[in-house]
Amino acid sequence: MSRMRLFLAGVGGQGTLTATNLLSLTALDQGIEVCSGEIHGMAQRGGIVESTLLLGGYASPRITSGEADILLGFEPLETLRALHYLRPEGLIISNIEPTYPVGVSTGQETYPELDYIREQCLACSSQTYFLPCKTLAAEAGTVRAANIVLLGALAASPKSPFSLEALQTSVRRHLPEKIVSLNLEALDMGFQNRSAQSG
Repeated sequence: MSRMRLFLAGVGGQGTLTATNLLSLTALDQGIEVCSGEIHGMAQRGGIVESTLLLGGYASPRITSGEADILLGFEPLETLRALHYLRPEGLIISNIEPTYPVGVSTGQETYPELDYIREQCLACSSQTYFLPCKTLAAEAGTVRAANIVLLGALAASPKSPFSLEALQTSVRRHLPEKIVSLNLEALDMGFQNRSAQSG
């Protein structure tokens, strides 16, 4: 495969790092050279969590502005904040259901309108797709699988470095047996929802 950079952005408690780890293991299982890194602050309090996944022989996990081929957003506001990492017309796949910070919940801060977030993402790339990850994950069995829903949506894209089958194999191989079934369902939910969107 050709070299590829993925940037993943979310908040603490969403499983962003679990998703990054699963993608890394999927790459290794397929014999793809992988380099990954992570940045997270007060993750246990809903702080920003960002991670990188570089495939195909990169020596450093660092991604700078305008370099990411794919942006995976586990939370809409964090997708917005990470847009500058995306290369022109790179692929954006994002959850559209917010996880509001404490400041917003207490009325001390405001959260951008979702329409504004959509507009800004589309201004960066016409290859922008949103899906209700929490809702789909709940249908699969637990809202905690929203991160896996997003990975399923990634697999539905022609630009994805991994097929749905490869991710399914990774879920079976690397996740605890008791949660394999619901995570396979979450993958399928994301895949089918993204496949139903045009483009």
